[in-house]
Amino acid sequence: MALSYKTRRRLSLLVLVVGMPLYIVAAVTLVGLFDRPTFWLELVIYVALGIVWILPLKPIFIGVGQPDPDAKPQDEQKPD
Repeated sequence: MALSYKTRRRLSLLVLVVGMPLYIVAAVTLVGLFDRPTFWLELVIYVALGIVWILPLKPIFIGVGQPDPDAKPQDEQKPD
């Protein structure tokens, strides 16, 4: 079942406002469990973790910045 535009917008906002800070805390905690790696290895780990989070969530974010495809054109809408 495909998500509607409004649902994807709401989910993307929820992911960015709630999920992203939680993911950042989890990533820093995970890296902190090990002895501090070299700068370059640590950088690679954080870059990889920064890319990995979007892979399962990509369908939610696709097209969210575009106008609502289900909305009526401005000409057909009734003025309030």
